[in-house]
Amino acid sequence: MGTDTVRAQAAEEAAERRREQRGWYFYDWACSVYSTSVLTVFLGPYLTSVAKSAADADGFVHPLGIPLRAGSFFAYSVSASVILSIFVMPLAGAAADRTGRKKPLLATAAYLGAAATTGMFFLDGDRYLLGGLLLIVANASVAVSMVLYNSYLPQIAPPEERDAVSSRGWAFGYAAGSLVLVGNLILFTAHDSFGVSESTAVRICLAAAGIWWGAFTLVPLKTLRDRRRTPSRPSGASVHGWRQLAYTVRDMRGKPLTLAFLLAYLVYNDGIQTVISQASVYGSEELGLSQSTLIVAVLLVQLLAVAGALGMGRLARTYGAKRTILGSLLAWTVTLGAGYFLPAGAPFWFFVLAAGIGLVLGGSQALSRSLFSHLVPGGKEAEYFSAYEMSDRGMSWLGPLLFGLTYQLTGSYRDAIISLVAFFVIGFVLLARVPVRQAIRDAGNPVPDRI
Repeated sequence: MGTDTVRAQAAEEAAERRREQRGWYFYDWACSVYSTSVLTVFLGPYLTSVAKSAADADGFVHPLGIPLRAGSFFAYSVSASVILSIFVMPLAGAAADRTGRKKPLLATAAYLGAAATTGMFFLDGDRYLLGGLLLIVANASVAVSMVLYNSYLPQIAPPEERDAVSSRGWAFGYAAGSLVLVGNLILFTAHDSFGVSESTAVRICLAAAGIWWGAFTLVPLKTLRDRRRTPSRPSGASVHGWRQLAYTVRDMRGKPLTLAFLLAYLVYNDGIQTVISQASVYGSEELGLSQSTLIVAVLLVQLLAVAGALGMGRLARTYGAKRTILGSLLAWTVTLGAGYFLPAGAPFWFFVLAAGIGLVLGGSQALSRSLFSHLVPGGKEAEYFSAYEMSDRGMSWLGPLLFGLTYQLTGSYRDAIISLVAFFVIGFVLLARVPVRQAIRDAGNPVPDRI
């Protein structure tokens, strides 16, 4: 084969890789609107208000006969959705690796979640149980879809490109979140001009996120391609669900440093996910801020998260992904500590807090994803990313549970928010102890110059 032919093939492969990367970015663009508009901004305060309208004279609701403070119902629903994810995600990872057909599974999870989110339009009156059910379905669906989405990263980006590609994906997601939040802000603040009530405007914003999610999922489904692989284990071990996860964990036992990274990520990401889901409840219930203020604050987070994800991606090229993530965990700790002392009814200081969160949010998540991709043995992307996603979303039930229990016991959202600092401190210590270069070598992958 001539040199010109080799160069032409290399150029064609690079062009195909860039095309897949662009399509891959668009799933972040599609589903991140759910995380921002639904989970972070509207659903927490709105579902809390719906639960309160159904509460008894003591402020309790009684799903399945269990007495819960109405103010804790949203946090408990998030925890329930995460526990469901634990049971479903291994099934998706096993099926993806066994068949090599990730796209049909991605489509199923994405459109189930989009349908549940669109159905939130019907959440009105005292239908708090409907809201909890739709939240559980949507949150579990986005978790499953992210298992499949993330598992494409090692296939579409060589090691030296992964920090940048992962960071661009997060930046796409935050850009979409910002764009949709601008529309949400216009509709919510001028709902009278549009001839709808405030609650109807909220329900339109919730449903619009589901429609957006479903529409833009078409782009990655068209662009990404499935890669069939010969199973890396004996055919008799090609099994489903939890047995598949058990096989993966046994396989990881031979790579204890990969497990050590997952443990660190499980802890500090639990804190990140809880801040994302509970910040609006803290702002509305404890600080007495209006829904418009919360929308502007989250919009600020989204805009700065784009710059933060790209900026921390550049920092990783200079200082390495591990050091950059450790720096972000210190920033998270300081930011949450400051959040405890925020004065009520003072939007300016809430905006300052939002700016701090935005600058570290995207980068800490994007670099964690790209760093883990180096620790995945070839041919086991989906099953390892299933375990990763269980750390990302599937095991992130302790934070919301701690948040809800702290409020249930103390009646103070300030105590609930400061309790989350422990996740970042412990996560920092665990990550600092992981020798990532050795972990990459143990996974059989080339070690980048800077990691």
